Amino acid sequence: MEYARIGNEEKFMVLENKKRYTTADIEALPEGERAELIGGELFMMAAPTLTHQLLLGKLFRQIDAYIEKNKGNCTAVFAPFGVYIKNNIHDFVEPDIVVICDKEKLDDKGCHGAPDWVIEIVSPSSKKMDYERKRALYREAGVREYWIVDPKERIVTVYCFERGEEAVTYSCSEQIKVGIYEDLWIALPTINME
Repeated sequence: MEYARIGNEEKFMVLENKKRYTTADIEALPEGERAELIGGELFMMAAPTLTHQLLLGKLFRQIDAYIEKNKGNCTAVFAPFGVYIKNNIHDFVEPDIVVICDKEKLDDKGCHGAPDWVIEIVSPSSKKMDYERKRALYREAGVREYWIVDPKERIVTVYCFERGEEAVTYSCSEQIKVGIYEDLWIALPTINME
């Protein structure tokens, strides 16, 4: 417990001793345990569902095939992959899919700085995190484009932060234009696992 002096008075008030976690705490987790940090607050991650993983794989293959076919300079990576989103010790995330166009941000530990495009596949337990906390974090950090894929509701919410546009929501049956590319449209695969 910490104490703080109030002005010149001899009174002291009790401050809550709330630990602020760092990337060192993330790196010290036992093998197989995963967590994210937002502003020094630690959020443990549960294992993804089969539906989540099938959707992630199919989305990733479309994106990676496009980059490879067009001999693009960007790199697509899927979770688990560490993103030191603000390149500091208090913010660390593992988005489901990231596309990074600045290879200087990449090393064996992960991405240091904001990816160009982030995709999160939402689950009922992660809705508040993905729609609120992560959206604010990604915008502030400089992510150009952020997609939230909701397989249960069958919608995709797209934020084009670099253009300052309002969020646009698409049905999963629509072709969705990727803002960071001129000619990439994504068709969300149908996953009949729910």
